[in-house]
Amino acid sequence: MFDNIRSTLKNKEMMRNILRLAWPTMLEEALQVIVIYADTAQVGVMGANASAAIGLTTTVTWMTFYPLYAAGMSVMSCISIALGAKDHDRAKRAASQAVLLAVILGVFIMTVTLAVSPFLPRWLGGAEEIRHDASVYFAVICTPMLFRAANIILGSALRATGNTKTPMLISTLMNGVNIFLNFLFISPTRRVTFLGSSFTVWGAGWGVAGAAIASAISLALGGVLMTAAAWRSPVLGLTLKGIRLDRDVMAQCVRVGLPIAGERVLFSFGQVIFTAITARLGTVAMAAHSIALNAEQAFYIPGYGMQTAAATLAGYSAGEKSEKRLMQYCSTIMFLATVLMTALSAALFLFAEPIMSIFTPDGAVVALGGLALRIVAVSEPFFAVLVILEGIFSGLGDTKAPFFFSLFSMWGVRVTSTWLCVTVLHLGLGAVWACMAIDNMTRFALMMTRFLRGKWKTRLGLTASS
Repeated sequence: MFDNIRSTLKNKEMMRNILRLAWPTMLEEALQVIVIYADTAQVGVMGANASAAIGLTTTVTWMTFYPLYAAGMSVMSCISIALGAKDHDRAKRAASQAVLLAVILGVFIMTVTLAVSPFLPRWLGGAEEIRHDASVYFAVICTPMLFRAANIILGSALRATGNTKTPMLISTLMNGVNIFLNFLFISPTRRVTFLGSSFTVWGAGWGVAGAAIASAISLALGGVLMTAAAWRSPVLGLTLKGIRLDRDVMAQCVRVGLPIAGERVLFSFGQVIFTAITARLGTVAMAAHSIALNAEQAFYIPGYGMQTAAATLAGYSAGEKSEKRLMQYCSTIMFLATVLMTALSAALFLFAEPIMSIFTPDGAVVALGGLALRIVAVSEPFFAVLVILEGIFSGLGDTKAPFFFSLFSMWGVRVTSTWLCVTVLHLGLGAVWACMAIDNMTRFALMMTRFLRGKWKTRLGLTASS
């Protein structure tokens, strides 16, 4: 592995390929984190109840997005492998299936989420005082799910062609609109001082609902723009006449995407149970938990930013039947992500409380959230490798084993140990986050062991000499 890293770092062409794909996606991740930070900080000034209301349904919201991400990864795998094999016709057929997947999943998930939104906060065990806001927030951000689906799935199709800049630019515009609308919708009309001048700024004063409306509008905008960008791509070759079911390609997408979707949904359902157990610790603990989850997102930027590069380049290499290039790309991207996330985890550990104080003035929430961030910082370097490995196996279309690993780790490690810590041992939020860190390291160990054994190469028809 170290020989692969050294040789790739010296290879200008391969490094250009990695950076060309990685830097726009890393910037896109950074911009999304800025929006999360803005949402969290602007809502946090309204108190712990507002933060807890949003945090209560956050894991369920993630669960609704995961089938879309799974579909996106399956499309990315199909297109990148086809392009690596110089099969441009199959790549275009896969792009048409991406459109169908976006429409079907977007409409279905929107219908289900709107139906359960009135009851969800009570099912999750949320306190009475936060249930209404939590229900409204969840319903509003899930309404534009069709646009969200187009943004995610068609964005993945564009990235598979090597075009990561367009999704980044669209994300930049979306996030700018979201932050601006947050400023207008969350707080009431107030006096603002800027560069020594004081003036009145209109505000709707909608609070939690205002944050949701701002997010919904930006998601709708992003879906429209991403669809337009995908339609203009000559590599994808989308036309209205070409949008029809292709059983062969759709079967490949389903074969790759179904385990990812199953893994993500079951994993996120475990997170829902994990959150419901955490909610038993009270509103302050729930607010600290919610804010800390959002705060740590910034420290995932290198991993998730490079995950797209790992998936795309792994797919290209598999299509070319080049085992050597595959291992060079995979090893080097893991190395780069680990170095960057290790540095960030050190910052997270050292400045946990100042980071928390960005989002809330509540001293109890800051102290409790700071403890949680220090605990999870220890597992960040392992998480970096895990994220890249997930991208590699998704790009290769090898998704069954990661599904079982995630299922075991989430339910056998995180949920079970958290339940024991909270309900049996009566421990606090620190123990809950320790369980989460152990879960991350368990999945890392399982995935890394499988990668190093290399038996998965046989299915792809790769040999050491290829």
